Amino acid sequence: MDLAAQTCVACDGDLVPLESTEVEHLLATLTGWKHLKGTIRKEYTFQSFKEAIAFVNKVADIAETEGHHPDIFVWYRMVTLSVTTHAISGLSMNDFILAAKVDASV
Repeated sequence: MDLAAQTCVACDGDLVPLESTEVEHLLATLTGWKHLKGTIRKEYTFQSFKEAIAFVNKVADIAETEGHHPDIFVWYRMVTLSVTTHAISGLSMNDFILAAKVDASV
């Protein structure tokens, strides 16, 4: 399954969060992402603050295109992305699609 080739689908809260078995299966298709309390997270480290911010801008472009937005934390050269579907207070396929698209852009 090529998650990066898929497109996020608008969610207005009518979806049910993915079951833990589905989450673990999808997580296994990604590299470096961790499942933590209804989110998936990954840390990226760069050579400079400027590179970290360039990455954040790239993530922002992907998020806008997909209509699905991660929480982004920046600490100098490190960026942490936390992805969840806020409308359902859990994980949906959109979270894994966004994660795959971000990883494909690095």
